[in-house]
Amino acid sequence: MRSDSTNIRLGLCALLFTVLMSMPFLLPGCGILVLVGFVPLLMMEEVASNSHVKRFWLWHYSAFLAWNLVTTFWVCNATVGGGLFASFANAFQMSVVFGLFRWGRKMMRGSLPYLFLAAAWIAWERYYLVSAQISWPWLVLGNAFARTTWAVQWYEFTGATGGSLWVWACNLSVFALLSSIASGRWKELTSRIRTASIAGICLTFLFPLAVSLKIWADWEETSDPVNVMIVQPNIDPYNKFSAMNQDQQDALLEGLAAKQLEDGAFRPDLLVAPETFTGDVVTNAIPSSRTYGHFLSFIRKHGVPSILFGASARTFIGSRTRPSVTARSIGDATWVESHNVAIMLDSTSRDGIYYKSKLVVGVEMMPYPRLFRPLDEALGGVMGRCVGQEEPSVLYALREGKDVPVGVAVCYESVYPEWCAGYVRAGAQVLSVITNDAWWGNTPGYRQHCSYASLRAIETRRDIARCANTGISCIINQRGDVIQKTSWWEPDVICGEVNLNSEETFFVRNGDFIGRICVLVFVLLLLWMVSRSFIPKSLR
Repeated sequence: MRSDSTNIRLGLCALLFTVLMSMPFLLPGCGILVLVGFVPLLMMEEVASNSHVKRFWLWHYSAFLAWNLVTTFWVCNATVGGGLFASFANAFQMSVVFGLFRWGRKMMRGSLPYLFLAAAWIAWERYYLVSAQISWPWLVLGNAFARTTWAVQWYEFTGATGGSLWVWACNLSVFALLSSIASGRWKELTSRIRTASIAGICLTFLFPLAVSLKIWADWEETSDPVNVMIVQPNIDPYNKFSAMNQDQQDALLEGLAAKQLEDGAFRPDLLVAPETFTGDVVTNAIPSSRTYGHFLSFIRKHGVPSILFGASARTFIGSRTRPSVTARSIGDATWVESHNVAIMLDSTSRDGIYYKSKLVVGVEMMPYPRLFRPLDEALGGVMGRCVGQEEPSVLYALREGKDVPVGVAVCYESVYPEWCAGYVRAGAQVLSVITNDAWWGNTPGYRQHCSYASLRAIETRRDIARCANTGISCIINQRGDVIQKTSWWEPDVICGEVNLNSEETFFVRNGDFIGRICVLVFVLLLLWMVSRSFIPKSLR
């Protein structure tokens, strides 16, 4: 009977955890819920410890898995295997972090294990955001506020991991209060200590909100406008090559733009097209692309200074030996490397190219290629082998004959705070995101992806022109507000302004300092725990 009662409590806690942690990612305006989302999980762990539940890892792993599946199930629309792997593997890593915390409770007393949990979690998030080759940072805790941006305007100082720290501070403070009340320790405290504790919890919740609201209310957008035209062609990627050829796709995009240009009421400085719009670009000879030629003729005819578009590109390399780990042989001592690129072309025939570097594992990028390449070749070459660039760089658009440095995040790159800050450090005064989110269908995936761009706008204080093949295309201001946007799965055009900004935020200048501090705290506490494990329990 006791076991059944314990299982019911554990199940209810796991369910409440899943609901509270999923809603901020699925519904607008629910970001605040994540501030108490971990409390049920911590209560579940407390119940399991007090009841000596065996194989409790199955409970917390199941809770993490449910959160992942409910929030990111849409990945399976593009690839069932990849979607399931992302959920199961990501939940496993979360469970490992939580398992380390449970081990820490045996090695440390008081609040130290909980400090270790927060530091370990954020250190893991930083590993995902900076170092990991198999990286899936979609559920970084700070991302939960992507559609509650009024609450996290201070991301310009801390970046998204500042949000993760706030999440843990709030959850741990609430859990400590509830645990104290449940155990009876609360009654033993003096009224002064109780008052101070309640005040501290309120301050933890309300001070960041007050700071954010103050910044949000006082923010003034810089006024240095660039006219942009964002074209959403709405081409189904699953039928991209069977429904129409590339010339027809070029004509479709040009036709949408021409309708807006014919009356002459709006003259763009920059026309933006989506990711991988064309597949006929060879980096060794970019002007040979038919799409390049079509677009050059179009912008000259209509007086548009610059056009930005995405392309699936190839580089041909002549060599008797393999020039790189990821190069594919096409015979006759010739090799080919693949890329996902953004190309900026202006009316003077000047072009610039940026190579997407934060690549989707499996589809675009082969992780640990020296390990996986022989297996991939044995399977017939099923994994993507796109090659990116080492550091972020900018492309240059023309405005009244002068260069405007633009940072272009290609699709998945907009999920990475420090990478996007790198565009600004490279000189970008405005950002663009070009993407193709149609692979996921009409699911929360494209809405989540779009909302993350608002966080990048706050962190860098840069306007963003976002062009998505099937939606959502939009203009986002430096406060993270969506100013104009399109509907999903409709051809459309946005004509608007983005303002330039040359100032660097604290986050851009200093990067993810919270993540770095948490890595240090995690390592120090882990070393202490390991050393204590060699000391007999009687002497600890």
